[in-house]
Amino acid sequence: MLDFVLCDDNANVLTKLEKMLEAIFISKNFDAQIVLSTTQPDEFINFIKNHNVNVIFLDIDLKSKISGLDLADMIRKKDKNVYIIFTTGHLEYGLMAYKYKTFDYIPKPFTKERLEDTLVRLFEDISGNETKFVRLDNNKTIIKQDSIQYIQKEGMKVIFHTDTRNYETYNSFKKILPQLPEQFIQCHKSYIVNTQKITDIDISNNTIFLGNNEKAKCFIGPKYKNKFMEVFNYGNFSNNLDSNDNAK
Repeated sequence: MLDFVLCDDNANVLTKLEKMLEAIFISKNFDAQIVLSTTQPDEFINFIKNHNVNVIFLDIDLKSKISGLDLADMIRKKDKNVYIIFTTGHLEYGLMAYKYKTFDYIPKPFTKERLEDTLVRLFEDISGNETKFVRLDNNKTIIKQDSIQYIQKEGMKVIFHTDTRNYETYNSFKKILPQLPEQFIQCHKSYIVNTQKITDIDISNNTIFLGNNEKAKCFIGPKYKNKFMEVFNYGNFSNNLDSNDNAK
């Protein structure tokens, strides 16, 4: 699911934008949600500092000491991949906006048709970017690869365990693995693990721990153990495991 954040100094404009976007999400069956809609730059900044988001709609002139361009500069220092879309009634800002790797620039007053065109292109761009996202359900559900902790096969279902929630789909590891970058390794007939999320390994019990949640774990199968440990011994995991000394 893609998380959207909106910031505009005009509450009426924000309400209109929210309704238009949500209508497009429904009509196009886009897996997306608005997680914050605010007129306050400070609230926007605090939220962005503490949450990872995918798409940001920013008004350029926020009628405050900080502008949308200032916010975009801050965003880019934290996240080079988030999609930034500017909305403004000041056409002269257009060229300045693209300095911040802007996906689109929508003049006000905007229409549903113009927003829909932008969102369709955005989802097409994401769907074509195999290095950053995994696509499920005919591309309608999109998961950021770096949010996936491990993938579990349970009967005919495949469950993606991410930092925030689980996603279930009917698929096979054979089809999923080609979508994934090299840090994802099948460690068991029923598990694929994101090695960058590993925090500890209990070799004696063939158990892999992920994140700070004790329940977030998967297992190493006998058939896959040699290959898995070969990768581990060459230090191809994240900084969470600096050496073999960290393994139990």
